[in-house]
Amino acid sequence: MEISFFCTTNQGIMELIERSLRQFMQIYDDERIDQLYANNIQIIQSPSVFSFSLDAVLLANFPKIPKKGTIVDLCAGNGAVGLFVSDYTKAPIYQIELQERLADMGKRSIQLNHLEEQVTMYQMDIKETFTKLSSDSVDLVLCNPPYFKNISTGVKNPNPHLAIARHELHTNLEEVIMISSKLLKANGRFAMVHRPDRFLEIIEVMKKHRLAPKRIQFVYPKKGKEANILLIEGIKDGKLDGFKVASPMFTYDETGNYSLETRRLLYGND
Repeated sequence: MEISFFCTTNQGIMELIERSLRQFMQIYDDERIDQLYANNIQIIQSPSVFSFSLDAVLLANFPKIPKKGTIVDLCAGNGAVGLFVSDYTKAPIYQIELQERLADMGKRSIQLNHLEEQVTMYQMDIKETFTKLSSDSVDLVLCNPPYFKNISTGVKNPNPHLAIARHELHTNLEEVIMISSKLLKANGRFAMVHRPDRFLEIIEVMKKHRLAPKRIQFVYPKKGKEANILLIEGIKDGKLDGFKVASPMFTYDETGNYSLETRRLLYGND
């Protein structure tokens, strides 16, 4: 779901900042710098390569974020989720992203926000994760994986960057969950954003790989519409009781404007 949620009243200021930054940092012609005002985080984006969506903001604000320990962001894209989470913790954050161009945007966004001491981006296949990180060592794994199964009859995005980000071409749901579980300590937390139509499959695969589902939330475009986003959190080797369903969230209100909850996540409490 591609959503433009950057404050238009500050567009002139952002353009001035972007022009100034181009003098000191490599910003390609098809890139722009956007800001999530709720976190004062700036992100390098490219509409022709990858731009994060509301899913990333929702995921960063869904689980309990440890104040210390280790956090891993799998399928990190241009690094948005890990950068947003950095505002809530002092824990080191390690990001894993397959695509070189996306990982490069993430690395430059880390520099842009002066987070080099906290956030590290690794450009690699998630299958290679354990060349950099140890098993049973992580307190929280976050993941915004490809949503769509790789089926021969499925229509894929003609843009190769977007096709890899959205379709299970290089990884799949089971691999993502298996690697997440292997990374986590006992009682470590796993949080993922996905599509509601794969909810039952997600539950089954999580249980298979020792992740007890603990909390879910369905996000709806607006009242009267079907949910289009699923947020789910689990605990490694946790008990299967105590499962909770959070109150539904609506992206837009009845007037077609952002709901209060969406505005809070995007712009803060003001």
